[in-house]
Amino acid sequence: MPSISVRYIVHDVDQAIAFYVDRLGFRLVMHPAPAFAMLSHGELRLVLSAPSGGPGGGAAMPDGTLPQPGGWNRFSLEVDDLDARVERLREQGVGMRNEIVDGVGGRQILIEDPSGNPIELFEPTIPEARL
Repeated sequence: MPSISVRYIVHDVDQAIAFYVDRLGFRLVMHPAPAFAMLSHGELRLVLSAPSGGPGGGAAMPDGTLPQPGGWNRFSLEVDDLDARVERLREQGVGMRNEIVDGVGGRQILIEDPSGNPIELFEPTIPEARL
């Protein structure tokens, strides 16, 4: 099992599981409670938590503030054919934050999970840029 995890706060854990498994090829590792799940994709472990008053990653801060999905921090998934992947995801209704951007070392686009958390899809254009 990977030793590094990324935690995303999501509105609906079941909806997020379906998105990551069906659209991005993640594997469900565990889903022991409605507000928590763990997925994997290669060396990435993705932990999903719903905001809640209980214990865990979705717990409220001491001042009562609940965690929220969204923001700009993200993980990046390397893909072989970015154009084809983006077209397929658009047909499936996946939200995009931008159009494909040609950058240093590769091309990328930011897509969103159902809660608005960003995922970067990256297609390297030079061998040194492979993740």
